[in-house]
Amino acid sequence: MKYIDAVDYKLELGRLESSSFGQLLERYSSSQKIIIVDENTHENCLPFLITTFDELSKAEVIFLPAGEENKSIEIAFHVWEALTEYQISRSDLIINLGGGLITDMGGFIASCYKRGLDFIHLPTSLLGMVDASIGGKTGVNLGHFKNQIGVFSNPIAVFIDPVFLSTLPENELYSGFAEMLKHGFITSDNLLVRIIEQMKNKEEFSIDLLFDCIQVKNEVVKNDPFEKGERKILNFGHTIGHVIEGYFMDSLQISHGHSVAIGMVMESFLSMKVGKLNRDKYAEIEELLTSIYPLPKLTDVGIQKMTAMLINDKKNKEGKILCCLLNEIGDCTYDNAIEEKIFLETFMHFKNLQINMN
Repeated sequence: MKYIDAVDYKLELGRLESSSFGQLLERYSSSQKIIIVDENTHENCLPFLITTFDELSKAEVIFLPAGEENKSIEIAFHVWEALTEYQISRSDLIINLGGGLITDMGGFIASCYKRGLDFIHLPTSLLGMVDASIGGKTGVNLGHFKNQIGVFSNPIAVFIDPVFLSTLPENELYSGFAEMLKHGFITSDNLLVRIIEQMKNKEEFSIDLLFDCIQVKNEVVKNDPFEKGERKILNFGHTIGHVIEGYFMDSLQISHGHSVAIGMVMESFLSMKVGKLNRDKYAEIEELLTSIYPLPKLTDVGIQKMTAMLINDKKNKEGKILCCLLNEIGDCTYDNAIEEKIFLETFMHFKNLQINMN
């Protein structure tokens, strides 16, 4: 069992049976327990959980529909109604069993209901383990705009059991790998190399690498829990990545990690375009990411709409679109104001690149 020094909550990596999860449940022995799942974790993860821990034998289970298009205030409202029907009180406990959608929504639902219930995250996806479940961000989408409604609210504990990785299809693993790659890009070339090697050997997942990637997120969050400064570097790839994910939500349904990977390619191009990132280093990043995460077909209409969507990015300030840029691997800057026309030129560059490749 690996213990991580998080802010105000337990963060443990290892087999759930060996963690303090069981002891924590005993503290809530007289409380009602709600387990929030989606259809995937209901089938693949919930049976293990409720057969392993007797305290959960009478827990109520709430299904959330899978898919980013369902990460909405309407779905949250239905869950709040269900909690009311179950007569859940502020002394009860919510357990979020799932990937990033479940931990984001479950945390938001718990934090708002009756001004706040205790909740625990049990992330089951790679993306959830290395990113979404850590740091206290909760929220839902507003239409096609990512995480526009939410609060900072820490769980009482996060328990990360790598056993759940065996339940993931390959595309979900690669979605998580994208966030791990981001951790490498913003912190160190050595970590990036280790992640790339891990991607070649998906069957034997390194617990040490998982721990180190979790620590990247955790240490940044500890230094800046409310994203006033340094924590913003964790948004590398997300300014463009979020509009890619939002724009294609109803059609291609590109995963969050895949969208962020595309965002990292484009924001690396931006970094080169404004004179920060070396051209050769950019070429390495482009080759790495586009070989794993193909770009969707870009059209003039789509480019105009995505560029317009950037104006509503929640990281913006004083009417300026702010973006993370790389000076080099391990040196990421934040709050770079980029003009709308530069984003438009960037999208057009990648559209033309696709045409030339075909």
